[in-house]
Amino acid sequence: MSGLAILPGATLGVMGSGQLGRMFAIAARRMGYRVHTFSPDSDTPTGQVADFETSGSYDDEAAVREFAKSVAVITFEFENVPSRTIEWAAAHCPVRPAGKVLHICQHRLREKEFLAGAGIPVAPFRKIESAAQLASAAAEIGLPGVLKTAAFGYDGKGQRKLRPGDDLAEAWRPFEGQPAVLEKFITFEREVSVIVARGLDGSMTTWPVCENEHANHILDITLCPARLPAPVADRAADLARSIALALDLTGVLAVEMFLMHDGGIVVNELAPRPHNSGHFSFDASVTSQFEQQVRAVCGLPLGSTESLRPAAMANLLGDAWAAGEPDWAAAAAFPDVKIHLYGKAAAKPGRKMGHLTAFGATVEEAAATVRAARAALVHTP
Repeated sequence: MSGLAILPGATLGVMGSGQLGRMFAIAARRMGYRVHTFSPDSDTPTGQVADFETSGSYDDEAAVREFAKSVAVITFEFENVPSRTIEWAAAHCPVRPAGKVLHICQHRLREKEFLAGAGIPVAPFRKIESAAQLASAAAEIGLPGVLKTAAFGYDGKGQRKLRPGDDLAEAWRPFEGQPAVLEKFITFEREVSVIVARGLDGSMTTWPVCENEHANHILDITLCPARLPAPVADRAADLARSIALALDLTGVLAVEMFLMHDGGIVVNELAPRPHNSGHFSFDASVTSQFEQQVRAVCGLPLGSTESLRPAAMANLLGDAWAAGEPDWAAAAAFPDVKIHLYGKAAAKPGRKMGHLTAFGATVEEAAATVRAARAALVHTP
């Protein structure tokens, strides 16, 4: 292992510069690595804690190649990087996860086709490129359904729910000129996710299954561990490992799933990077998803994913700043709460500005604490 490993003291490259890269950089620097980040922006959440920040376009071949020459390995905190950018970088250093993994996961249709081809349960779906195809697909798989852009969608963006009787031609107009996917809307009991890591040697680890609550299509609260029977949790973890193996992943992968009322599991989406629902691990696990990403892409042995205590994470959106600067002292007054802020300059509604993690004797207690701490942040007239 040591002969292949990229050891502390080396420089790690991160494509993307948001909060996921920030927490990766903190983990990497704690282990003795240097970190360079590349994105079109400057003074970014990642750049604020990296050793060096390169501001450049992903389409700037010379800048991408120069960046790749300056690092020992490149990883990602943002999967929507153009394929040719990855090819330019891969000519000069290892890229982990590989470009083919990002190529699959950055495009909903390719992702759904990959999962279905690997025998992973997914909701019925159809490729849509015209209003006529939408009408035909709606008749085949039935409505209600969700029409989604095939590329560049997250946090509910690029989506529209369709119901029986809707004007499908009108619904298609905003999607005209780009490939889309129609997925049958399925009624589920709850949303869960599994974060899986796979090392360079093929070893794999998973964190406990997370239970996720959304508000306005954005993750709101994560509970870990999820309140699931052990056999169901085991099946969810097995699915995540199967997907990581089929992708030949090196790195960290989040697998979002729906738990059905009959106990079945349907995979919804993949993210080949650390994930919002895994933020609890920064404080609540022996090895966080971010440290594990460092270990995996550097060829080091993977760390333990054992939970130290039941935990709950609450996102902090820009809405919390609507009445002025949040009352951080009020949140800090909860002794079992950790405050994480991402260093973003402007608070905007719906923008992820930070998160809180709370601990408890039970996951229900942790969830109650994190909700109370978040509520205490907001000034009320």
